[in-house]
Amino acid sequence: MTSRVALSLGDPNGVGPEIVLKALAELAPQERERLVVYGPDEVLRATAQALGLQHLLVGLAQVHVGGLPAGAHQPGRIDAAAGRSAVASASAAIEACRAGEVQAVVAGPHHETAIAQAGIRFSGYPSLVASVCGQSEDEVFLLLIGGGLRIVHATLHESVERALSRLNPALVVAAAQAGVRACQRLGIAEPRVALFGLNPHASEGELFGPHDARCTVPAARALREQGLDVGEPQGADVLLADHARRPHDLYVAMFHDQGHIPIKLLAPQGASALSIGAEVLLASTGHGSAMDIAGTGQARPDALLRSLRLVLGPTPA
Repeated sequence: MTSRVALSLGDPNGVGPEIVLKALAELAPQERERLVVYGPDEVLRATAQALGLQHLLVGLAQVHVGGLPAGAHQPGRIDAAAGRSAVASASAAIEACRAGEVQAVVAGPHHETAIAQAGIRFSGYPSLVASVCGQSEDEVFLLLIGGGLRIVHATLHESVERALSRLNPALVVAAAQAGVRACQRLGIAEPRVALFGLNPHASEGELFGPHDARCTVPAARALREQGLDVGEPQGADVLLADHARRPHDLYVAMFHDQGHIPIKLLAPQGASALSIGAEVLLASTGHGSAMDIAGTGQARPDALLRSLRLVLGPTPA
């Protein structure tokens, strides 16, 4: 089986190309040799020249995809062509993984508005992975890793109203199962799982509504029946409060902010984001394309490096 990993640039007008090159500069030569970079060649070369990192392109495996029209490469500009490019480069990398050409994908940060302007239906990388792999969006989930936490999200980029209308025991169970498989792939054989409640205090019985009794409580019961180590749902604040002890390996968040806020408080600009549940493993950064600093040379590659090293693992002998 190949040990190579695909690395896509993300939005070419964001910090993706910059942090890709800075990450390459931090990796050992034998790690760089395992990477194949997907994205517009002209963007990678222009960024390398601006950063004085042209030497990194010598011998670097590249797949030119997602080329931009003349004048469209403008760091910091939200542009439909750049959104289309980000999707094209990540999609090509996912297809390469499906074909067995690489073992996993690491994708640079995207910009959802730019992708929406391109007319592409998109709800984060998990939805793209699902689309390219021919799976339902309800089968692919986002797992954030950072600050000592692993949090999988049952719903993601949608209104709380819509998320609440979609949440049901089966969806929560599917998210937890995908999270458990990801933990096992990361070396945790029997992960201990905690479910965040939908309402404050997980509804405190049904004092704050019937939502947890109808959704998270039966989901927890179903997971235990499958032999998983899962307690009763609790409020997210209670589950995360014991910072020193935290007995759980995996948390299941019901909504975007339930999972994103603690991760970003504990690992600002340093979290890894994994799309899990599909035949392809895709990792990205836990932050966006940072249009406000794109092209200024200020972006740090910390989150991308963590994602790369998480996926690369030890270099084969």
